[in-house]
Amino acid sequence: MRLFSRSSLSSLVSLSLSLSPSLPRLALAAAPWALVGVAVEARAEGFVYVDLQRAVFEVKDGKAAKGRLEAMKADRQKALDAKQEELKRLQESFEKQMELLAPDVKEKKAEEFRTKLGELQQTYAKLQRELAEEEMKIQQEILGRMGELLEKMGAESDYSMIVRKDALLWAPAHLDITNEVIRRYDALSGGGAGGAPVKVESKKQPAKKGK
Repeated sequence: MRLFSRSSLSSLVSLSLSLSPSLPRLALAAAPWALVGVAVEARAEGFVYVDLQRAVFEVKDGKAAKGRLEAMKADRQKALDAKQEELKRLQESFEKQMELLAPDVKEKKAEEFRTKLGELQQTYAKLQRELAEEEMKIQQEILGRMGELLEKMGAESDYSMIVRKDALLWAPAHLDITNEVIRRYDALSGGGAGGAPVKVESKKQPAKKGK
């Protein structure tokens, strides 16, 4: 009887940490300004939209943050791989000795393996959670600074509102101001990798009263 199956080993050694390929809705929900639109001085026509997901990942702060997250992921993956390799060697050693071991020794070694497997799974969950939390923190910081910039852009313009792209079914491409948001964000933040805060002085004018 095989105490440890090759199928269980195959699934065991495939544990791999990951970063989110897109901006989580939770990150957007945590930004109080990031509703369907950022309202500015009202008039009867005119709105633009911004692709926040692309903007967050393409500003220089976002690219630098991605590099730091990838380094963090690689470091933690290395530690995880070492634990997985250790457990793989333990399983292979047990299997080679299986026919020579007394039943009580087999049970003891089986329990040892199950304990180490549980520890590995807990380590994986912990490292993945830490990576996700750091990713969320960085994205929220960039979204916060981007929200200040969007309010400034809205106050300086004659748009009715600035809308998130993911809130639209369709809109013509000429209403997309994502490139401008990226350019101005990098200019205000110095285009650095340190995530320096964007200082914004609001010039928003009071809404005109209807006749």
